[in-house]
Amino acid sequence: MENVRELALDMLMEVLEKGKYSHLVIRSVLEKYNYIDVRDKAFIKRVVEGTLEQLIRIDYVLDQFSKVPVRKMKPLIRTLMRLSVYQLLFMDQVPDGAVCNEAVKLAGKRGFKGLSGFVNGVLRNIARNRENIRYPDRSADRAKALSVRYSMPEWLIGFWDQAYGEERTEEIVKGLLAEHPVTVRMRAGLSKEKLEEWIQDLSERKIQVQSHGYHAQAFTLRGTEGIQNLPGYGDGLFMVQDVSSMLAVEAAGPYLFQEDKELCVVDVCAAPGGKSLHMAEKISGRGTVLSRDLTENKVSLIRDNIDRMGISNVTARVWDALLFDENLLEKADVVLADLPCSGLGVMGKKRDIKYRITRKAMEELADLQRRVLDVVWKYVKPGGILIYSTCTINPEENEQMADWFVQNHPFEFQSLSPYLPDPLKEQGASGRLQFFPGIQESDGFFIARLVRKGK
Repeated sequence: MENVRELALDMLMEVLEKGKYSHLVIRSVLEKYNYIDVRDKAFIKRVVEGTLEQLIRIDYVLDQFSKVPVRKMKPLIRTLMRLSVYQLLFMDQVPDGAVCNEAVKLAGKRGFKGLSGFVNGVLRNIARNRENIRYPDRSADRAKALSVRYSMPEWLIGFWDQAYGEERTEEIVKGLLAEHPVTVRMRAGLSKEKLEEWIQDLSERKIQVQSHGYHAQAFTLRGTEGIQNLPGYGDGLFMVQDVSSMLAVEAAGPYLFQEDKELCVVDVCAAPGGKSLHMAEKISGRGTVLSRDLTENKVSLIRDNIDRMGISNVTARVWDALLFDENLLEKADVVLADLPCSGLGVMGKKRDIKYRITRKAMEELADLQRRVLDVVWKYVKPGGILIYSTCTINPEENEQMADWFVQNHPFEFQSLSPYLPDPLKEQGASGRLQFFPGIQESDGFFIARLVRKGK
């Protein structure tokens, strides 16, 4: 039987000490150990994701109780202490004694028996005194207090304070720590009976299914630990896709539904293909989607989903969006430009982003977005639509980028309101919409609907 805490320890070492991406490490390990009990998989996922999510707070607590600062601990001991403190502070169902004993055993097993006393002493001290932990005083240093409470780097707190104000910033950081269920888009045309059968199958596996009010095909899943093992996945019943991404496709609007024309849609940065496949369903029998991304690895993800979903009017190709394709000059009715971004809107799902991203990287990504937009706008026919979107919360990559685009290219904003659910209609009237976690029921996401001037 696999030692689940040791697996979690090794996974966190890969992320925190070797720089691997958390979502890729988690997916790889859960697939490799797919045979272990579902409760063990849930425990591993919870501990790894939770430790990453609460890392700043965990380190703050450890530094109060340990004579050796976290930054000076040996990497394996540092990681072991972090995942153990997460269990002590955030997993009430795990006995304190079990956490401390297992940590001591793991330290010895991994060659640090001489540090067993240190590990045991610090962890038991935290367990005894967790109700007396001193946190930063909000009135004395708001940014520090919010940083520790919500495990968000102080510079990001300050950045959002300046961009959106203190009240909105606290809503954002609180929303990013909230539960993030998996959102899926059900295949178009699925019968009511088939849908009910699928929901029943999931319920029998203790997975909670709920329809999402923003989109008729959107459903949220709670309690799942591996999408590929779910009923219907292999049969192409659904695609994992946030509802904000679905609304980006809907934002292309009635231009798609003119009955007398064959439609051409180009998705310029498409992997893993959610928007491409969604759009292909909407124009089935009346047009095609050209789905592109930078590398063969990314395009293979798109092709896998095309095959699984059984959709024939999508073609996936490797293409660098910075390179102009003269064969597409003014050929596209719609261009989907969901461009590389800082990813601040999905930190609730990819927990390590907040520790990797820098101000410089955000500026470099904004420059990349401008360079891509300078190329891909030429694919849009006069009168056609360009949907610009990102999964971040940053005015420089979002509202300011859309404003720059309109000021420097023959496009204008057009209201998103007709294509949005009722709770969002008013917010989309300007042709731009920023989604905030904790405020809208979605990831942090941005959409702009841009129409090329002319006929």
